Amino acid sequence: MEYALLLVAFLTVIVGLGLLMRALDSGLFVEHALASASHHVQASMGWMTDVFSY
Repeated sequence: MEYALLLVAFLTVIVGLGLLMRALDSGLFVEHALASASHHVQASMGWMTDVFSY
């Protein structure tokens, strides 16, 4: 029984790492970071305008 549980856990880790590798290889995280950075820059520009307008 223990071997079956370890086999399932090991296969789950292998499949998870494979999915992570596929996401990294496709550039999904880079696209998300670039999209988030552009929103952050736009939001911070508004914040700096409010601070320097006083």
